[in-house]
Amino acid sequence: MTQSGPPAELRRTLGVGDAVIVGLGSMIGAGVFAALAPAAHAAGSGLLLGLALAALVAYCNAMASARLAALYPASGGTYVYGRERLGEFWGYLAGWSFVVGKTASCAAMALTVGAYVWPGQAHAVAVAAVVALTAVNYGGIQKSAWLTRAIVAVVLAVLASVVVVCLGSGASDAGRLDVGASGGVGGVLQAAGLLFFAFAGYARIATLGEEVRDPARTIPRAIPTALGITLAVYVCVAVAVLSVLGAGELGRASAPLADAVRAAGAPGLVPVVRVGAAVAALGSLLALILGVSRTTLAMARDRHLPGALAAVHPRFQVPHRAELAVGAVVAVLAATVDVRGAIGFSSFGVLAYYAVANASAWTLDASPEARALPAVGLLGCVILAFALPVTSVVAGAGVLAVGAVAYGVRRWARSR
Repeated sequence: MTQSGPPAELRRTLGVGDAVIVGLGSMIGAGVFAALAPAAHAAGSGLLLGLALAALVAYCNAMASARLAALYPASGGTYVYGRERLGEFWGYLAGWSFVVGKTASCAAMALTVGAYVWPGQAHAVAVAAVVALTAVNYGGIQKSAWLTRAIVAVVLAVLASVVVVCLGSGASDAGRLDVGASGGVGGVLQAAGLLFFAFAGYARIATLGEEVRDPARTIPRAIPTALGITLAVYVCVAVAVLSVLGAGELGRASAPLADAVRAAGAPGLVPVVRVGAAVAALGSLLALILGVSRTTLAMARDRHLPGALAAVHPRFQVPHRAELAVGAVVAVLAATVDVRGAIGFSSFGVLAYYAVANASAWTLDASPEARALPAVGLLGCVILAFALPVTSVVAGAGVLAVGAVAYGVRRWARSR
């Protein structure tokens, strides 16, 4: 009886610049076009405080992810870190929350593309977008990186035009930036939880750990760089939009950036903003498919998912079966259901995922100085997760419970 060899590894082709672009494409996505409104509704004048808190927690998580990814440069991200540092169950739970939550997020992003490009045929456009981006990913990680680079350039140009138009208009009033906490502490925390979701894309750099060159050097540089650029962009956009709309009107906006440029006296820019939002959603979808397929690959290698999904294409050096499986599931969801309003658990799942990352980083070094950041990150993740709307907390906890039961049943069956 022949023994199977070690699983085929992915090709290391991404440098620091490529990894930063992947992170930017994941973070500067559709979230910045939509997340500001519900965050302002929750926090009121405390919106910028919520943004600062979200950035602090994201920074702690980013540094934890960077340290772990340099030590464990394999596909799977926190699934691998939790498994290696805390035990199989915690790694599995992180991977489960990521794959299930982010698969729903993929479908939501695809439907967002459809809603912007052709509202009357949103489902058809969504499926077409999933098929096209799955094909790009199938062709190799470098093709995905080049497409992401183009998407990031377009989205940054659109956001820069929004900032310039808003701050340069007569409708801009610095008095609207008065930082307070009219939404209360709970409102600021809820806003931070909502805005954190827009920062969470730096995990995509870690999940690609098997595809970057010199990961011990590349990943610790790429993650904080991508996060810092994203924070600067978000602050500029938030300040510009707030100065025109104010917290109250921003909280009621259905399309905050489009409403802001219209209020600033540039209605001709509204179609450009809509195009930017569609392109940003494409960028988010591309990065999400990348991340979910790599975590699927890692879980399949450990037989938590069907082992056939662990295959690596001999020519393109990508997890082609995992990518096709993820693409197929997302395409079916995008074609049949509207999950845009039913993915509140995704934010909860992301925070649970990073809680495991911080707990894993906490075990790396026993010194109080080294443990300070992951401790703050872990505490921040727990607080923000339970500050989310009740429906999001219940749905997220339910998804984790289903995953835990499935794990227990599998362990019981294996022991029998």
